[in-house]
Amino acid sequence: MIQTHYQILGVAATATPHDIKRAYKQLAIELHPDKHGGSRLYEERFKAVTAAYRVLNDPARRASYDHQLRVAALRAAEAVRQQQYQTSTQHLYGVPMPPPAPLRTRPPAGSAERHYRPIVRQRKFTRRDYLLTFGLLAGLLLFVLTVKLTMDHVTAVSNYEDGLQAYGKQKWETAHAYFTEALRFKPNYKEALRRRATIEQLVNRNYKAAQEDYLAALTGTEQATERARLLFRLGQCQAGLGEADAAEQSLTYALALDSTQSGAWLARGEVRLFEQQRFSQAIHDLSVGLRQRAESGKPLPIKYLTYRGLAYYKLQDLAQARLDYRHVLEANPQNGQVHFLLGRVAQQEGNAPAACEFFRRAVRLGYVYADEARRQNCP
Repeated sequence: MIQTHYQILGVAATATPHDIKRAYKQLAIELHPDKHGGSRLYEERFKAVTAAYRVLNDPARRASYDHQLRVAALRAAEAVRQQQYQTSTQHLYGVPMPPPAPLRTRPPAGSAERHYRPIVRQRKFTRRDYLLTFGLLAGLLLFVLTVKLTMDHVTAVSNYEDGLQAYGKQKWETAHAYFTEALRFKPNYKEALRRRATIEQLVNRNYKAAQEDYLAALTGTEQATERARLLFRLGQCQAGLGEADAAEQSLTYALALDSTQSGAWLARGEVRLFEQQRFSQAIHDLSVGLRQRAESGKPLPIKYLTYRGLAYYKLQDLAQARLDYRHVLEANPQNGQVHFLLGRVAQQEGNAPAACEFFRRAVRLGYVYADEARRQNCP
């Protein structure tokens, strides 16, 4: 018995488009030939599911198909009704049907009547036949490949959209699973690569996995601004892995493509300060990043103000270091670390009473490293 498209998808004739799409995605994943070793049975079922979804997913085609089903049902009902009311003794125009004529046969032919025909010799396969066969096979292969690529794309996009919904709800594990499933069907899906890398970097702190995804996403990205963002993220991952030179190179490329990225300036300044000990260049990068933040109306990150103050301190520019530390204290008066750093500045200037006072404040605010400095330098 021939199944309807609704029976193939396992939904009712009154199913909503959402139910049809959900049933299709479930069957497409369950019956995909790649999961069953290229089985012909599953391939045929997969094609039937795809054809049914193409008809029922299009409102116009679905309406036409429903009309055809109703017409076929009416015809079938009419045929049954006619069979029920037609009797075996029905007459044509009131006259009984005549009996069939007797079957007449003749004796077998004699040997004189028999004759034999030569068997026609079958021709061999010609070059044209080979070309037609090859063309048919090539066309079939191309069709199968096109269908597979199309279904892989549809499945990948569907999984990516589901992952975006989970990403927006901060369901990181669910979003990561959806992005991974999308990449299984479409390995070069750069949007899914970028989103999964962000989760690996910022949530899981798995900088190695994030670095691999960012590198893969860069391969298919041509737009300069987008490449700059990916290089910035890549540089952060490399810095987290302790690859200072590679991180500085990636951040430099990012700034060459888009010099308005304040985050890239600040990240490169941090690498140059702590990893490469290049204090003057670190001050320049941190200053540019902080200025861009201020011009865009964003609050100044006290972490990078502290870093710039430390770079000034390393260059013995104590006045500038003190100025940055004071700005940090205005934003966060309870910062014990900055009280300790101000104590170091006062100590370098030879102001022992001020240094001891800053050390004591840092200890009271819970900065334990200041206690050792207080014991060594203060009575």
